[in-house]
Amino acid sequence: MIITSMFKKPLSKLFFYFAFMLGAFNATGQVTEKNYKIYSVQQGKEVSMQTIIDEMEHYDVLFIGEEHNDSVTHYIEHKTLEMLYAAYNEQVVLSMEMFDRDVQGVMDEYLFDGIREKNFIKDARAWSNYRDYKPMVEFAKKNHLDVICANAPSRYTNLVGRLGQEALMALSDESKRNFAPLPYDTASGKYYDKLMGLTSHDASATKDTSKKAPVMSPMGNFNLIMAQSLWDATMAYSIAEYLKRFKDVKILQVNGRFHSDEGFAIVEQLKNFNPNIRSLIISTSSDESFPNINWQEYKEQGDYIIITDPAVPRTYKD
Repeated sequence: MIITSMFKKPLSKLFFYFAFMLGAFNATGQVTEKNYKIYSVQQGKEVSMQTIIDEMEHYDVLFIGEEHNDSVTHYIEHKTLEMLYAAYNEQVVLSMEMFDRDVQGVMDEYLFDGIREKNFIKDARAWSNYRDYKPMVEFAKKNHLDVICANAPSRYTNLVGRLGQEALMALSDESKRNFAPLPYDTASGKYYDKLMGLTSHDASATKDTSKKAPVMSPMGNFNLIMAQSLWDATMAYSIAEYLKRFKDVKILQVNGRFHSDEGFAIVEQLKNFNPNIRSLIISTSSDESFPNINWQEYKEQGDYIIITDPAVPRTYKD
């Protein structure tokens, strides 16, 4: 039935479809170290990934701020997880913006209790580009590593954006376990200005947190600052909560780069929960000038800057 209906399409369209899929597979399958460059802001020079892995001996959390459709960055994230595991073994924990706190049980069941992948994807509300994150989840599963579902469900960010923190306070104790403790700090200073000038979330709860969207005034019907801050605070709280329970671990936190660039957002919120947590920040992005990069343009974004090759196809279009 599927085959019959498929061949009702014009052959030219079928050829284009298969050629596209083959090209996409080959492009992502051939990503290598030649497709990105790493710069250490402190050292003022290009370095290898091993430099970051070694420095993590002195840190608790490694942030990788991504553009969600950058196939090179997804390769880097998986490689980083593998290298961290090789260096620190069972101390390594993966934390992800891509899963919400209320599906932690589903994640744990998949990692350790053997529920089927299709049930996991459905019940954990996996993002539409889950294929980009699957290698990391599967690596964690294979090596019995914890995965923290760090984010706040969008139903709560939508609620607080419309009605304020008072609306969250009226929820049940069970519901409140799915986001940061109330009241939470909201964006201020340079991060507030950055949010207002270059927002990363559509008010209707898009999941692409590195994507530009129209600026929504906090004086309008939807308070973007309040909503964005709940995402940031909740991811920070999820990390801090885990570190409170388990000492001497190395957490790899993966999120849209707007959530960690310049030490804002999650990184800033994390200090509110525990100022002693030591964070290292990687900011990734693509640049048409690759491989001849002007690193001075990026030095404010993080401790390490990774610029990826724009010639490698994106995993999906914006």
